[in-house]
This record gives sequence, C-alpha cells and structure tokens, in this order.
Amino acid sequence: MARRTSSVMVVAAAVCLALAGPVVSAGAVEQGTVEPGAVAQPVAAPPAADRVEGPEGAARMAALRAVTDAGAAAAIAEVRGEGGVWRAGTGVADLATGAPVRVDGRFRAGSITKVLTSTTVLQLVGEGRLGLDDPIERHLPGVVPDGGRITVRQLLNHSSGLWDPTNEPGGLFPHTTDPAVIRDWLDQGGLTRSITPAQVVAASVAHAPNFPPGAKFSYSNVNYTLLGMIIERVTGHGYAQEITARILRPLGMTGTYFPGSATDIRGPHAHGYWTLAEGPAPEDRSDRDVTVESVTWANSAGELISTLADLNRFERALVGGRLLSPQLMRQMTTTIPVEVDGKPSALAYGLGLARLELSCGPVYGHDGGMPGFSSQLWSSGSRQVAMSVTSRGDEPQAVRQLAAQGGFLEEAFCGNHQGGGAARPMLR
Repeated sequence: MARRTSSVMVVAAAVCLALAGPVVSAGAVEQGTVEPGAVAQPVAAPPAADRVEGPEGAARMAALRAVTDAGAAAAIAEVRGEGGVWRAGTGVADLATGAPVRVDGRFRAGSITKVLTSTTVLQLVGEGRLGLDDPIERHLPGVVPDGGRITVRQLLNHSSGLWDPTNEPGGLFPHTTDPAVIRDWLDQGGLTRSITPAQVVAASVAHAPNFPPGAKFSYSNVNYTLLGMIIERVTGHGYAQEITARILRPLGMTGTYFPGSATDIRGPHAHGYWTLAEGPAPEDRSDRDVTVESVTWANSAGELISTLADLNRFERALVGGRLLSPQLMRQMTTTIPVEVDGKPSALAYGLGLARLELSCGPVYGHDGGMPGFSSQLWSSGSRQVAMSVTSRGDEPQAVRQLAAQGGFLEEAFCGNHQGGGAARPMLR
C-alpha cells in the first residue's frame, strides 16, 4: 500500500492557502461556533460561515473548507486562545448517509499519542525512576540487540536508528500500490488483526538498523513501542493505564481513551475511508470504509482516540507547565534537525514534541495519521489548534489535503489571509 498513512514522514505538505478547486464531498455541510469556553453543539444545516467571527472567522472557515475542497470527506478544527474558542467543521461524517460531521466527535489521533507517551516518560524522569541517558538495556534487558548503546533520549527523539516495520517495505503491512492486493488484504481482515508490541519490536530487530545510535533523525514507530514497554517495566502498569492516571483523568479528558484490542470508535465519530482504484479512469474508484480497524500495532506510538477539545486541553496544560517542570520542558523542546531528501527543513524534533516553523514563528506539537484519519495538534504558547481530517482520494488529492491542513495551521496561528508560504514536511 505504498507508504502507510500512519506515522511516517510525508515530504509533500505545503503551508499555504491555495485552494485546490471545488471538489466538496456530495452532501457536505459546514458548521461553526465561537463561544468563550463553551462546548459547541452540532448543527444540521450550515450557518453563514463568513459571519462566524468576522474576517478572521471567515478566513479560518475558508482555510478549513480548502481541505474538503481538496477531496477529504470531512474536516473539523478547534482554535483555543485568549479570545475564547473557535470550533468548526465541514464535510460529512458518513458518505453512505450524508450525515454532517460533528465537531464534538471522536477520531483516531494517531501519532499525537507520542506526545502523551513522552510526557509520561519525562514525568518518570522527574521522579528519578528513569534517566534520559539510561541505556534501554537497563530497563529491557535482551529485548533489543546493542541495547546498551541506545538511550531513552534516542528513542524519544527518533535518533536510535531502529528500523520501522510499520512503514517500511518488508515490514508488517503490504507495501504496494496494487489495488487488487490491497483489496484482498482488506477482505482477509488485514486491518483488524491484532499485532502485539512484542511482535512490532521483533520485526524491527530482525532487520539491520538504519544507522548507529545517535547519528541522526529517522522517524520510527518502534521507538515509542519500546517506550511503552519501558513505562510498564518501570511502573508495573501498562502504558495506557499509566497515561490515563497521569494525564487523562487529572485533565478531565473524558472523550479520550485507549481502545486496546477494540476495533470500533465509541460514541459520535466520522467514518474513515480508503480510496481504491477500480479501473483506469479517474472516476473508476471506490471509497472503502476502514473505520473499524485494529490499532494494536500502533500501541503507545499511535493508539489514542480523542476529541478536539480534549487534545487542546492537554496541549494547553503541557505548554503551560502543568505536566512537566521547566527543566523537563526545556529537554522536551530541545530539537534535532529533520532533513528531507538530505536538505534542512522547517521541521525539527524534540523529545516527542516537534517544532514547525510558520510564517509568524514556531509552533510546537505533533501530527498523526491512521488509515482513514489525519490529525494535527500544535501550540504557539497562547494558542492551541487541534484538527481532524477524514481524508480520501488518490495520491495527488492526498498531497493537496495535507497542503490544505498546513494552510489551516498557517491561517489559525498567523492570520495569513492571503495564503503563501513554503512547503513544509509533516510527521505522520
């Protein structure tokens, strides 16, 4: 299936507002609210989006609509800051029924999970139960060859060199663009089979590492699988239980949970789709509903299910110093460069928290992807932005939808009503 949509570096994501043409999903509607601190209620018909919040709200709505204009089934976003909360959605939650997307719905957050995992690891560091420069062999003896040379820090900032079996050819998933192969794999339950963390690690270490530990950055989900295992070894509790006790419950993130082996999404949610070619013509394609899927393979690297409001609540608490000490936040935001095709990029990676340079300055956060779902969570300090997209379409449409997500971030943080901006890589 070529590169998986989950937790992989995507080179083509332009931070711009260039609209990609009117390809709005049939039956799509829009909704928007601006209420200081209030919870938005879903609406059944589109309000006048350009009156939601004056020129600023209209520009945000146009930037959000660009995502569905590029072919996505739906997009929802929340911007939270000193002026209150702006929340809006465009598109449909279900292509079969045409039901409008709900801005309070749940979605698969993908690699945003890594920020919660890294926060928990850093809390353990602050408690003296773990060291950033501990070799992982100390906590997981015999699990990783040469584990005495790989540190906890190198897992956190993806400089371990460990091969990623969830994204690379020859790993745990088909690596092909042949629609017949993908269709057969889906029909045989490929997306719903359970894969344990031990299986992910075994598949990784069966392959030679990409480079010596600490040499450079290379995004690999197995790094965070190992961190989840370390959390369990140090605390005696599974990573999901520990993150829930340390972060979800104290912050009141009642819409967020770890599904474990469950394949559904509880409560209101948008459906996720996988577009398959059925013939040579552009119109010869079908949208396969992949909402029901196992995310056991993603574990502490990408399992989380959440909501816009919950993610922004977490991000605000993190950057506001409620979860980590200033010293640990400095460690978390100390980044290493991310290169694309051997060249410097606008993205850098810290300890589970990435830094993205926008036209008005840097923002910190992460993005995530699972089959059928794409998400964003970023903060400038005083403003938090969360976004979920149910993408679909062919590869050019996927590129345009990622570019439109970058365009929304640019608008939400910088108010760049005129568009523009350079290409930005994204983490998946």
